[in-house]
Amino acid sequence: MNYWLMKSEPSTFSIDDLKSRPNKTEPWDGVRNYQARNFMRDDMRKGDLVFFYHSNCAEPGIVGIATVASEAYPDPTAFDPEDSHYDPKSDPDKPRWFLVDVKFKRTFKRTITLQELKEHQALADMKLVQKGNRLSIMPVTKQQWDYILALE
Repeated sequence: MNYWLMKSEPSTFSIDDLKSRPNKTEPWDGVRNYQARNFMRDDMRKGDLVFFYHSNCAEPGIVGIATVASEAYPDPTAFDPEDSHYDPKSDPDKPRWFLVDVKFKRTFKRTITLQELKEHQALADMKLVQKGNRLSIMPVTKQQWDYILALE
């Protein structure tokens, strides 16, 4: 089992949006960063656990948990000229961009804010709290996962 943190702007797609989807599941599309893509394509597995993180908002932080609901597959938005995530260099026969489906598991009782996470020395090695790390998808260790769950 792997553990992840996936960021989304709540004004674009929130944990409540995920919860309201059919089967509480949604493709995590539109990722256009190679390292984040590689995490989804190469490392994520169905059943992995995900911290759902609201970013670029008044109170950024972890708001709940989702699961990886599929293995990686080509992101169809890359091939759609009408989509804002269209990539004319992506070829359906040799896709450049991938996604996984994510499924809502639960909402936290409270937001565990970025500021709070930064205050815990036990999380100092977490990619999220390190300067300059702006990835939308990042791995979380089992120790970090358990520590954060205990903060709730």
